[in-house]
Amino acid sequence: MPDEGKIKVLFVCTHNSARSQMAEGILRNLYGGRFDVYSAGTEPSRVNPHAVRVMDEIGIDISRYTSKNLDMYAGMHFDYVVTVCDRANEACPVFTGGGKKLHKGFLDPAGFSGRDEEIMAGFRTVRDEIKCWIESEFSGNQPQSSNYSS
Repeated sequence: MPDEGKIKVLFVCTHNSARSQMAEGILRNLYGGRFDVYSAGTEPSRVNPHAVRVMDEIGIDISRYTSKNLDMYAGMHFDYVVTVCDRANEACPVFTGGGKKLHKGFLDPAGFSGRDEEIMAGFRTVRDEIKCWIESEFSGNQPQSSNYSS
């Protein structure tokens, strides 16, 4: 149930399988007292098991998260809609329930190939980049970026 006193943030990527799921988990874990956090995809699929594993490594459990379609949030107001991949940014130039839009593109870890440990290393890199960005962007009462659009 949304907390009306919290700032509502929606992370969006194409499949809602890795980047937006990791961003949701990280923001909720770090600053959940101030932010009500959601994620969705423009073409949802399923949560990537590698994302679940790398998040577990830092003590954040996203194993029960599910991929959600952006349409499920139609009519809901968000203070910030954050696209975390370039395709979602292009596919979602305006979200009717969004206040301010923020974009920060990250590499798609689902495209990594190789041995399991190589794939995990790629997921760790993206996870750590997302975490670092969230720590710098959301540490205050609202995102710090001046790179908004309305």
